[in-house]
Amino acid sequence: MSPTVTAGTVSTGPVTMTTPLKLLLCHHGTVGAQAAATYALDVAVPGTTTLVHCLVVPALWTGMQGDDWLNNASTRDAFGRYVEDMLENDAKRELAAVEARCRERRLDYEAVMRLGEPAETVLAVAAEVGADIVVIGPPRRKGEEGLRSRMDLEKLVRGLRCPLTVAPRQ
Repeated sequence: MSPTVTAGTVSTGPVTMTTPLKLLLCHHGTVGAQAAATYALDVAVPGTTTLVHCLVVPALWTGMQGDDWLNNASTRDAFGRYVEDMLENDAKRELAAVEARCRERRLDYEAVMRLGEPAETVLAVAAEVGADIVVIGPPRRKGEEGLRSRMDLEKLVRGLRCPLTVAPRQ
């Protein structure tokens, strides 16, 4: 069900909330993240809502250099730079795509990219930007593409000082 937006309120069925001033969208390109982006763009109101796009690069990528199969330092370092460049290019592509969708809808847009554990990072960013709502995608189904990094939902729910919305699947 798509949300209905009218002058200052958002109706998602039986629940109505005020329009968020700062909507924190956690988006990293997966199918679930695409659902979160669609939902967030539907509830954001031009001239009122600032969509803050939080892209978290999971900490497991730190120091990814293939040490188990690269046996000299220069090859290992070159591979590490290659992986970092790929991650950076992927992140830039995701940020640009969400920013373009915000521009199309005349929404204010901010981007935050961080390296860390997903739940801890989202909590920190939500506090920093003063988020009124946090939107994440639904958990990945078995067989769906993407990194097997998981959001610690209990930590996120217990730590947030604003509502959390898990976007419905598209």
